Amino acid sequence: YPSGNLAIIITRETDQLICIVQEDELKTTKIRALFQSDGRSTCYYRNGDEWINMSIQGGQYLDRAGNRVRRWMWTNSSPEPHIPLSPIFISLNRHVGVRILAQDKIFVSFLAMGQQAKFNMGTKVQVSTASPLSPPAQLGEDELLLLAFRVRILQLFDRMRGCLNFPSTEQWNKMQPPTYLMTQAVKILELCMAADISDELRSSIKAIVNA
Repeated sequence: YPSGNLAIIITRETDQLICIVQEDELKTTKIRALFQSDGRSTCYYRNGDEWINMSIQGGQYLDRAGNRVRRWMWTNSSPEPHIPLSPIFISLNRHVGVRILAQDKIFVSFLAMGQQAKFNMGTKVQVSTASPLSPPAQLGEDELLLLAFRVRILQLFDRMRGCLNFPSTEQWNKMQPPTYLMTQAVKILELCMAADISDELRSSIKAIVNA
């Protein structure tokens, strides 16, 4: 960002690419969007609530109250008649926008100081008709809380190391946490969305990993 804060991170984990969009804030690692090359993607409102969620089958668009206002299926992703996608464009903030045109045309654009960068994070992932997908295992409330606190503690340890290595406040305030910690935070948020837990607990876990 023009402020110097890190906006977009693209990293590789095992056999897939991950694109993370962060909010333009100094002392935070608040995640605004996550795109994965395996077909899963999520965009979040500024307060951390889910905005858009996509999988290899399709996607849904939620309003700020959590109500589903749009739902679609990707072409050829299901033997059933698919619900077509009408193009979607959202602005995560004044610099980052997301345009969804098709499963393989999901664009993340960054515009600042008269220059633009654009990334296509779409992918063609087909659902296998031979073996249906098994539902992901869900974690309990205690397990999710333990994972969230573990990531938070690791974040604090990393910040302490930064304070020791760079005594100047101006230097360590600008330091970003390691990519693996950001990836772990994203995975915990994904697990929270899939788990059968209360909204209050889900909000608490989001606050812990995004603190």
